[in-house]
Amino acid sequence: MSAAGDGEDGAAAAAADTVVLEITDAAASPSSAPPPPPIPVSALAGPLPSPTVLAVRADRSRLIESSSYFRALLGGSFSESGSGYVRISCDLGAAVQVLRYLFEPPGSFAISHHNFLPLLEGALFLAVESLLVDCERWFRTVRSRNPSMVVPLDFIIEAWFFAQKHGVTFVEDVCPGYLAQNFVQVISSRSFVHIPYDLLCSTIESPHLTVDSEKQLCEAILSWISASRQSCEQSVSNSADNQLSLLSKVRVCLLPLGFAAGTKRNCFEFGNNAACMILNLLKDSLQTLLYTVTDDNLDSYRIRLTEYSKKIVLSGCPQLTTQFLYISALPTDLDAVFKRTIVSDVNDGCLNHYNGLVKKAKTLSFRNVRIVDLSKCPNVHFGAAILWMKWAFPELRTFIASYCLLFQFEDLQYLLLRCPWINEINLSIDTSVILSKYSIISSRSEVRRDVNQNLSSYYMQSGLYGTSVNPVFSNISKLILEGRNDITDMNLLEISMLKSSLCYINIKHCTLLTDDGISTLLLNCRKMHSMILSYTSFGNHSIQTLCSLDPSDGFSYHKDEHAHVMAFRLQELHLEGCEGISCAAMSQLVSNMNIVKSLCLRETSLADGALCNFVGSSLEYLDISETVVSMVSFAPVIRRNSNLSCLKTAGCRNLLFEQGEVQSTSGNKYGRFLQEITSTCYLEDVEMGWAFCPVRVDDLIPSFSKVRRMTVGLGTTLPENILHALPEICPFLESLVLRFQVISDRVVRNLLESSTNLQVLCLHYCLGSLTSFSFQTMAPALRILRLQWVTPWITNDDLTILTQNCNLVELLLSGCKLLDSNSQEIISSGWPNLACLQLEECGQITLDGVDSILDCKALEEVLLRHTGRGIGRTIITDAIRELPLLRKLALDLCDASEGGYDTPNVPEGKMMRSVRMSRCKKSAAAARSCFVEASSSSSNPKPVQHRETIVLEWSSRQLTTAVVEERL
Repeated sequence: MSAAGDGEDGAAAAAADTVVLEITDAAASPSSAPPPPPIPVSALAGPLPSPTVLAVRADRSRLIESSSYFRALLGGSFSESGSGYVRISCDLGAAVQVLRYLFEPPGSFAISHHNFLPLLEGALFLAVESLLVDCERWFRTVRSRNPSMVVPLDFIIEAWFFAQKHGVTFVEDVCPGYLAQNFVQVISSRSFVHIPYDLLCSTIESPHLTVDSEKQLCEAILSWISASRQSCEQSVSNSADNQLSLLSKVRVCLLPLGFAAGTKRNCFEFGNNAACMILNLLKDSLQTLLYTVTDDNLDSYRIRLTEYSKKIVLSGCPQLTTQFLYISALPTDLDAVFKRTIVSDVNDGCLNHYNGLVKKAKTLSFRNVRIVDLSKCPNVHFGAAILWMKWAFPELRTFIASYCLLFQFEDLQYLLLRCPWINEINLSIDTSVILSKYSIISSRSEVRRDVNQNLSSYYMQSGLYGTSVNPVFSNISKLILEGRNDITDMNLLEISMLKSSLCYINIKHCTLLTDDGISTLLLNCRKMHSMILSYTSFGNHSIQTLCSLDPSDGFSYHKDEHAHVMAFRLQELHLEGCEGISCAAMSQLVSNMNIVKSLCLRETSLADGALCNFVGSSLEYLDISETVVSMVSFAPVIRRNSNLSCLKTAGCRNLLFEQGEVQSTSGNKYGRFLQEITSTCYLEDVEMGWAFCPVRVDDLIPSFSKVRRMTVGLGTTLPENILHALPEICPFLESLVLRFQVISDRVVRNLLESSTNLQVLCLHYCLGSLTSFSFQTMAPALRILRLQWVTPWITNDDLTILTQNCNLVELLLSGCKLLDSNSQEIISSGWPNLACLQLEECGQITLDGVDSILDCKALEEVLLRHTGRGIGRTIITDAIRELPLLRKLALDLCDASEGGYDTPNVPEGKMMRSVRMSRCKKSAAAARSCFVEASSSSSNPKPVQHRETIVLEWSSRQLTTAVVEERL
């Protein structure tokens, strides 16, 4: 409402063609106080004289020209039209923003998320048409800008509520699309759970919805539902309907199997239906897709790809085949016959229609995609997948296919030829269980009958088969081949063709490689600065190559003489378990590494003589576990490297001694181990044993205040006051491993209650009075629990309580002899997303078979030893068939109900890496049970000694059967 005023000020203002606007905030309580004196419009940019009422002197003509409201009020037939003083009641902040917009120079006033809503409200109330146009233009421009999430989510939510209240359609149109294209950033905001249902629903339905994976979308919806259940804003019935509606928009056939199974904990019906659909797809996905193409209903099977997509993560989806990849990038207007042809051809490994596909679908390329992850997708035909990536993602930079055992070296070559712009490749698999230190009694190998024998003929279709990689066009800088023990020196020689770009290589556990082969790679790839060579034959020859002069390098004029060698430029070097390095060669290598940041010499010949030659001061990661170094060489290294965040010294007994094998430099005194590390470092990852002997809590504060991962083992016993104070000492602790420590209920319960970030808890061979009370508390963050010979009292009731208090993905129990066959059902129903299950000496769990264990469809690793003589002969075949993600299986012949197990060469699944079967020493007692007969002087039976282990190990090409004289 408005009213005219009088007086000398009003007359003067009218004479000068100005008007004084007295603006009262509509939300303020009425006041009898006189209005403040008028201020010019130019003063609105500063602090206001009053938060509830304001008098502003403004140009009458400009107001009439710009606003329909003022045009009617000041230029119409109202009584105020001739007055120089007008009263207005509205939102004071909105009116101020509108006046600034009208009267400030365009260059000095800009619309932003800070003033957009006041401007929009003021523009609507005062009918400023030009401002409404500018507001709409700015808001639509926000969505089209390149930087993601240029405005806060809180602002979008507030704008949505405002638009619904005032009927602003352009805001309602833009908000869902903006949230959809920035959904990855949206879900990381704390305000995500406050998004109203209708806005979230519209966002998910938007064709621009951009997510890294369907799992990411489902996780976001479940977190929103969880928050919604805790609020009382909606009725129970409406809330349930909304939750079901949101979950129905998830494309469940694209969810990882383990994740889908895990949702049964909180949304049983949804999770059970999702897992069943995925398992049905595994049986015959091709026929399902062909029917879907015919019905023109492919949306449920399309991977969400948009112009804003940057990462495509399909990890853990064994149901996915190459057809899923292709139909996701097919144009929607292609006819059904052509789609069926593509689906059929991809399945047959024939790509005669590939050129036609590219021609018809050339507009469907997604240039923003930088990362594709196909890990644990065993049913993808990688030759066809490589062509899909070449066509769909011309700017792809990172390709990940870890745990894809059937990805062969020919596939890698083809990938390098077809997609030379990629600069990172990860093809890691599980490492071999057979280490060089084990005694192998016998071994034989045979070609896998399920391997693709026609791989070369498939690639010949492209005309590129047999073509060498052109190093000029290669961009590969990082290559991970960890665990691929079928890689040979010849393959490594072909990899060395990447010499112009390769900087990082991981060939850990590639056991067929020789020292000469690795040396040749280093000789060719002189740009290499990061190498993970653990458990390979890396030795003296390779060290000579690293430490030899390189006349072609760019450091030829460096003042440091070591700069002329390749070792000088190393930033990361891991040599764990490399036994072929002499002490002299180790000393030579260490003395040349000046700028290394990550160094692992675990289980090597490293000694004081070598470590004393190390002069680097850039270390961030150091692992010298299981070596013979002492404080005389270790202390100077710690003092020089103040940036050290990870330190591992487990098994270093000589750290207890005052002198090592070399004499301390004159005047170079050093303190105890703990004194040295706490006076220099702020660690985040520690693994310690010998010489790590804190007594007071203050010994570890503040140097351990950033620790996230801690392992304490043999060689020290932490006092209870330290263990109990760990949540206070390490407030960010995520992983704790204790070996041979004395623990109590008080310690364990306090850890679970106070360490809110604790995800991993491992207790191995610990002593103390631990009872079931320890685990009768909620631990929502805990994911991995390993209890090895510390909880013999665990019963089914204790297991049930554990399932209620924590959501585990890995469980290891040893020595829990009170468990029985009912324990299987408790484990499988309580933790449906369990990926790793290891049970040893656990009563009679498998006495009646393993049916409930096979119901844990997410299992990737299973170990059952001395758990009851009820495991059937076909357990290996059954496990592979029922557990699509299973990679490692360990059994004991003592548990075989029929005396042994069948060992198939051709597993139905393609994920299986190894099967281990341990067998005990033959004796009359062992024939009757897993324990030798108790002697008259002992009331407790002794665990039987295992004689050997039969190992079946699959690689990309062959099956190796070995008998090892160890218990693996």
